[in-house]
Formats: sequence, C-alpha cells, structure tokens
Amino acid sequence: MAKYLIRARIEVDGVVEKHDIIGAIFGQTEGLFGNEFDLRVLQDKGRIGRIQVNTKIQGNKIVGEILIPSNLDRVETALLAALIETVDKVGPYDSSISVVDIVDLRMERIKKIMERTIEILRKWGKEKTPDVRELIKSIQESMKAPESVSYGPEELPAGPDVDKSEELILVEGRADVINLLRYGYTNTIALGGARRVPETIKRLAEHKKTTLFVDGDHGGDLIIKEVLRNVKVDYIARAPPDREVEELSSREVEEALSRKTDVFQYLEEQVKQGNKDAQFLLQVQRKLHKLPEEAGKPPEKLVKEVAETLTLPASLLDDVKSLYGTLEAKLYSGDWSLVKQVPVKDLVQELQGVEPGRVYAVVFDGIVTQRLLEVAAEKQVKALIGARLGKITFKPPELLVLTFNELTH
Repeated sequence: MAKYLIRARIEVDGVVEKHDIIGAIFGQTEGLFGNEFDLRVLQDKGRIGRIQVNTKIQGNKIVGEILIPSNLDRVETALLAALIETVDKVGPYDSSISVVDIVDLRMERIKKIMERTIEILRKWGKEKTPDVRELIKSIQESMKAPESVSYGPEELPAGPDVDKSEELILVEGRADVINLLRYGYTNTIALGGARRVPETIKRLAEHKKTTLFVDGDHGGDLIIKEVLRNVKVDYIARAPPDREVEELSSREVEEALSRKTDVFQYLEEQVKQGNKDAQFLLQVQRKLHKLPEEAGKPPEKLVKEVAETLTLPASLLDDVKSLYGTLEAKLYSGDWSLVKQVPVKDLVQELQGVEPGRVYAVVFDGIVTQRLLEVAAEKQVKALIGARLGKITFKPPELLVLTFNELTH
C-alpha cells in the first residue's frame, strides 16, 4: 500500500488523450535528477505506483486530475510533486500542472480504523443476552416461506426480490411462483395468464439475466414461442417430460435450473431439427439482445469473409510469443501500429474508453470472454487474438477471434 497520494490539477490548451498526458509527464521529467529519480525507474522499483489521469473536455480545453501513489519519503514525495509541475507541454499544446494536495494515506487508514473501532464498541455495548422466546420466534419466522406479492400495474404473481435480484426466473402462473418460493427462489415472476406478454415482463427482462422456466409438455412449447417473440430471454429451463413446474420437488427444481440452455443454443438446435418458427425467433432474440447481424449471410460465411479481408503482419507471430506469460495486451491501429499496451485486467475498461474504430486489433495473454467480445464489437474492433477461449454464448460474426495456438499452428 502506498504511503502518500499526490493529487494535481492539469489544464491543456487543446484536446488530447490521457496517454498523451502521461507520456508528457514521463518525457519532460526524464533525466532532470539523474537515473535514480527517473519516473520509469521509480515505477519499476515499486517506489511510485501507476499514474492515473481523469480528464474532461471544457470548450476546446482539457481539464482534469492526476493521481500518483508514492512510497517515497516525505521529502522525495514533495520533490516528485514539484517535478511534475514543470511539465508545460502536452503534444503541441501549452499545459499547466499544479499540485492540489498530498494525502497521507496512512493517516486516512488510521482514521478509518479509529472510526470503525468506535462503531464496534458502541454496537458491542448495546448487545444483551438474547431472550430464549425471541430466539425461538425468530427461528420460526425464518423457516416460513416468503409470500408472493402482486407486481406491476398488471398485478403479476411474483417473489419479493424481483426488483433487487440481477437475475429473473419467468414462469407461467401463480402456482409455479408459490412452489419456487417454497424452495427459496424469491426472484420469480409469472406471466399471469394473459394472452399477451405483459409490458412489465418485457421491461424487467431488458435489464436482467432472464431464465424462462416452463412445463415439460406441449403447453410449455407454446409458452416458449410466445415469450421469445416478445421478451429478451437468456436461458431456457424445462421441467421433466410431462411434469409441471408447480409440482416439482426442491431437487427437481434445482436439477432443471442447472440444466438450463442458452437461448441461442436452444434455437439453433431447433433450427437443425427443422422447427419452422425457430429461425424467426432467432432473429427476434438477436434484435432484443441488440446483437449485430448482417442479413442474408450465414454467420460462418461472414466470418470467413472477415478473415479474408484482414492482412495479418509477419511480425504478429513474434508479438504473440513475446506476450506469453506476461498477462499483457497490445492494441493496434488499422496499419498494425501499436496504439497502447495495458495489463489484461484493465483491457475491458481500456476498450470502453476508446472511440469506435480507433483500435483495429487486440492481441493479449488472457482469456477471450463474452464480455470482452461484446465490448470489442461495440468499439468496431476487427480482430481479437487471445491465449485461450472462454465460455462464449455468442460470437459477433464481423469480429475475427483467434487463439495463440490457432495462430502459431
């Protein structure tokens, strides 16, 4: 943990990127006090931490804050603070840096410890020996299954935690909700018997991971079709054949939900089996999930076309080999010039901060995840090359995805 934190304000008479500011700080302070006090050397030795820059645009200027964690002593930290104030250019633009504060992080930590100590002592002093009757009553109350509530303007049967939970279980009727509540599933809501899917269900599913849990009969098939026409669904779960959700035991409910299928895998399998509605429902779900799609071209053909339009440079193989074991990521522009190198743990956040189209390809010593694919597609990245492929539910067809093994064999 750092001992001090330098907080400084920066103003630049033009619009620049964060990495331009960091580059200016390193470049214009290099060698002023010899190699031992060079910022890169101090970082390598762990004497200072990673420099963070937070900026915003005001008119045609950039203003923001610079944060530098320091493990130097007081005099050296003050010298470092004065050193960065000498930076007066970022790129072609005039700039000014002024130190706002140097925070003693140890004192802040001690302050928090003292406040927490007082809080613990006050709570400890209020405690008393529990009454046995109160304990028994509390145990009895905790053993009761939560009651269903009426949710939304349609007064749909639901569990009490539908709003709080990040996941949603969608079932057919009130009896299904009550049965799941009995086993602790408090994030369940029912369609309520309406002919049309209620607007409340559509709204909830937009922002939650939604599992559609239906009976194992023909009625369940019909509900799947109706819901998938109108609601963003992430997973499909079914009761055992010819069984209803409302009659399942705790073990049967747990097993059915553990075998839930990704909605795209479910629909693609239905397409293979010749289900006439499945292709249409697949298009509807892609739209509801806001996934990119190119009409009239099967995904595998589109991926082939994307791969054929990309020209991978000969130096890429050396870059891949150099990344083994580093947990680092390299971001490239359209001409395969290196834009930036960042730790893999910061890759998603870094991509979220770039303009669409600025990064052409990413090569990194890490796992290709669904979240990374989604962010890369949003930022119009054309190629994603990682060490390994994680659990992927959908791969954008316009994004070429390769692993190190595929590239080197």
